[in-house]
Amino acid sequence: MKTARPGIRLLSAYGPPLAVIATLAGCWEVACRLLAVPVWLLPAPSVILRESWAWRDVLPSHFWVTGLEVLGGFGAAVLLGVPLAVLMVHSSLLRRVAYPVLLVFQSAPKVALAPLMLIWIGYGKVSALVIAGVVAIFPMVVNTVTGLESVAPELLELARSWRTGEALVFWKIRLPWALPQIFGGMKVAITLAVVGAVVGEFVGSDRGLGFLVVTASSTMNTAVVFGMVGMLSLLGIAAFGLVCLAERVLCPWYLPLPRGTA
Repeated sequence: MKTARPGIRLLSAYGPPLAVIATLAGCWEVACRLLAVPVWLLPAPSVILRESWAWRDVLPSHFWVTGLEVLGGFGAAVLLGVPLAVLMVHSSLLRRVAYPVLLVFQSAPKVALAPLMLIWIGYGKVSALVIAGVVAIFPMVVNTVTGLESVAPELLELARSWRTGEALVFWKIRLPWALPQIFGGMKVAITLAVVGAVVGEFVGSDRGLGFLVVTASSTMNTAVVFGMVGMLSLLGIAAFGLVCLAERVLCPWYLPLPRGTA
């Protein structure tokens, strides 16, 4: 069977959701106009685009700041969470100690953590980055531990029968086996990092998309608030897409083949 053309594959994959979004936006626009909904309560999509476009001079710099905070927090969660998970797999004592601490941080309201970070770290981008990392580390640890422990016992028994060292077992068996779970944790962590960065900007920052949300809401500019929320959604989608791209490049062996391939 012949492989479908890339354009056709993209259209079949992204056409239906884009059509649904366009239909919802159209219904939203018509409803706001027919019902004469006040702009401060629920602006129409055309008003959101127009008001957000008026802020185009400041948007790139604030978008860049939030993007750096998200990537920095996500990177810290990966660099700390994966090694911590490896240690927890090999130490039951560390697992009993670390799991409750991580659960406490994950269960605590993020809005309550933000003022503490402001007191401990100070005002600015660093506190938002730290909150993003704290929020994102939990799924990294949990998914990595699950992946490392899900290795088929037969593979481990075979490795032990050949007297393979623990380090080699990790690099050749445990880590490749756990990569799907690790990337699953990354996909959750990158979206949580966006939430953490915005919470940090709400409380203690004068830059970023979260700061623009606070600024616009203080003047009842609901259209710009919607616009900034849309920008944050695009940032989260783009970051999620980068993780998916890395997954496809680094782990091609477990991804399903596209439709139409023989």
